Amino acid sequence: MMRLIKYLLLLGLVGFLGVVGFAYFGDLSPEQGDVVQPVTLDAN
Repeated sequence: MMRLIKYLLLLGLVGFLGVVGFAYFGDLSPEQGDVVQPVTLDAN
């Protein structure tokens, strides 16, 4: 039972470090670009 708890803690630590590493080194910036869409106004 203690071995299972150790493995779960180790897995949680590795997952936490993976998320922190991705947050610091991953490309989290959104893509930016112009959006052009014609609009037809029917004002009768």
